[in-house]
Amino acid sequence: MHPKKIVVVGSCNTDMVIKAERLPVPGETILGGTFLMNSGGKGANQAVAAARLGGDVTLISKTGNDLFGKQSVVLYNSENINTEFIFSDSKLPSGVALITVDSMGENCIVVASGANGNLKPKDIDKAMKAIESADIILMQLEIPIETVEYVAQLGALKGKMVILNPAPAQALSDSLLRHIDIIVPNKSEAEILSGIKVTDAKSAKKAADLISKKGVDNVVITLGSQGALILERSTYHLVPAHIVEAVDTTAAGDTFCGSLCVGLANQKSLLDSVKFAVKASAITVTRMGAQSSLPYYSELSLIE
Repeated sequence: MHPKKIVVVGSCNTDMVIKAERLPVPGETILGGTFLMNSGGKGANQAVAAARLGGDVTLISKTGNDLFGKQSVVLYNSENINTEFIFSDSKLPSGVALITVDSMGENCIVVASGANGNLKPKDIDKAMKAIESADIILMQLEIPIETVEYVAQLGALKGKMVILNPAPAQALSDSLLRHIDIIVPNKSEAEILSGIKVTDAKSAKKAADLISKKGVDNVVITLGSQGALILERSTYHLVPAHIVEAVDTTAAGDTFCGSLCVGLANQKSLLDSVKFAVKASAITVTRMGAQSSLPYYSELSLIE
C-alpha cells in the first residue's frame, strides 16, 4: 500500500547556534562558545523529519530572494522534499533564528520571521494542487495565524487529516480548533490552551480534556523526558520516553510531529504512531542542531 501524502505548511529559517556553558543573563557577554549554522524553522524541520523517515512530503513555505533562501531549497531537494510550492518573497529576507544552547541541552531562541510572516492565504491558493493531493496536512504557528486558519478550513472542507503543532505558543480560536483532527502541544503550549499547568501525566490528562472540549477529537501532549500523553476521543494512553543522554533539545518536538505524520501515513494507529514519534525524538536530543540532528529511518534501530 502506497504511503499517504504529507503536506507541511510552515516556516523555514536559517538557525545560527552558539553552544555555551550556560545561557547569558541580560547584559552579560559569555566567551568560549562554539558556532554552528543549520537550516531550521519548524515547518522545514518537520518536513525534513518526515522525509528522512520515509514520508512522501511537500513543503509549502516562503523564503527571501537571498542566499539563505536559495540554499534552503537546494537542501530540501536533496532530502527528497517536493519544493514546488516554496515561494520567493521579493521584498522580505529569509527567516533567521538565533539560538543559544547550554551544557545541559536547554536553549533560548529569538526568531526574525522575515518572509515566513508573509506566507498568506493567496499563496495557499497557488499551492491548491498540493493541498488537494494531500492526505495529511501538518502546520505550526511560525506563519500568520490567518494562513493557518485558512488551511485548516480548506483541509476540513476537503476531508484531509489536519494536524497542528501549536508552537510557538499562543491562544487559538475555538473555530480553528474545530477544524483540527490532532493537536500536538508541549507542556507550556498545553497550559496556554487549557489554563492548566502541565507538570506530569495527571495534569496533562486534565489539560487534554479541556483542549478536546474546544472541538479537537485527538490531543497529544509531549512531556519531554516523561514521554507523551494521548487523548484519543475519550481514551487516554501514556507513552513513556526512551532513556537517553540529552545534548540539545532543539527540534525534538519537530521530529515528533514529522514522525507522527509518517506513522499515520503508513496506516499505523495513533498510539503506534506516537510510539514511533517518541522513539525518533529520543535520537534527536542526543545530537546538536535542528535539521542536522533529525534521524533517518535506518537509525531507529539504535534505540530499543
